[in-house]
Amino acid sequence: MTQIAATAKRIIENVERVIVGKRRQIVLSLVSWFSGGHILLEDVPGVAKTMLARALSRSVGCSFKRIQCTPDLLPTDVTGASIFNQKTAEFEFRPGPVFAQIVLADEINRATPRTQSALLEAMAESRVTVDGVTHPLDQPFLVMATQNPIDHEGTFPLPEAQLDRFLMRFSLGYPSMDEELTMLGRLEREHPLERLEPVVSPEELQACQRAVREIHVDEKVRRYLTQIVHDTRKCDELSLGASPRASIALFRASQALAAASGREFVQPDDVKKVAGPVLTHRLILRPESRLRKVTAEEVVSEIVAEVRVPILSEGEGFQWQ
Repeated sequence: MTQIAATAKRIIENVERVIVGKRRQIVLSLVSWFSGGHILLEDVPGVAKTMLARALSRSVGCSFKRIQCTPDLLPTDVTGASIFNQKTAEFEFRPGPVFAQIVLADEINRATPRTQSALLEAMAESRVTVDGVTHPLDQPFLVMATQNPIDHEGTFPLPEAQLDRFLMRFSLGYPSMDEELTMLGRLEREHPLERLEPVVSPEELQACQRAVREIHVDEKVRRYLTQIVHDTRKCDELSLGASPRASIALFRASQALAAASGREFVQPDDVKKVAGPVLTHRLILRPESRLRKVTAEEVVSEIVAEVRVPILSEGEGFQWQ
């Protein structure tokens, strides 16, 4: 676990040479990658969503491809297609941009549902099937998709089934004035991304992904996180609560956060820290709740605050607070 924490620290410090003042979001991105999950960044333009993806890929020495989603983008533009080679008189598969270790799907909600679904198999199974032939994707594989929450003209909102495929959804947000001044200073002569060197190999990151699965989760902590998920299904503000996939996602993300913190076991605080990014995009508010300006983030915060927390007292084991 010490090695995982050291690996996480090297990546975080390296990415922070480019991304200023976003330690929480960088940690969440790393937790998602350690968990083998994917990320949906929902934020306004110009807040370094693309830079975050590129900085992560450079820090781990991974291949990076960017897909600019537009209404005329075809599924084969994402997955690749079989092209007839006149010299050999045979069809040859030419891989699309999804065949990279980090794939940025920029403005994913501008692509048609057919093209959006082309990413589903890749995200769920780390493979792509074209013309009946299955092609495995290089590991470690991470999809980071972005969407603009302000401009909805000409967009195709992601359906609930596809939103559920993302392990986390979060925003970067605007920097403070001091952070923005620091950013301007770093950009004065050249972009710091150009000088970013790998600090971790893809093999080391894969080893972290395997080791994360060994993190111990006490039975009462499992009951605690499951109770949070079940309470979303009984909440009066919601017409749809979190799915069983959300329980698995919360479990894996808590393990990854504990490992990145250098611990061999999950604490209830780990569950609390990742509950919002893991659960909010999986919930559907009732129409009357939206009219009252209730948000999914507020609902999750209230549920987490109401569920009793198991605490560890020395010599006594877990006790209910």
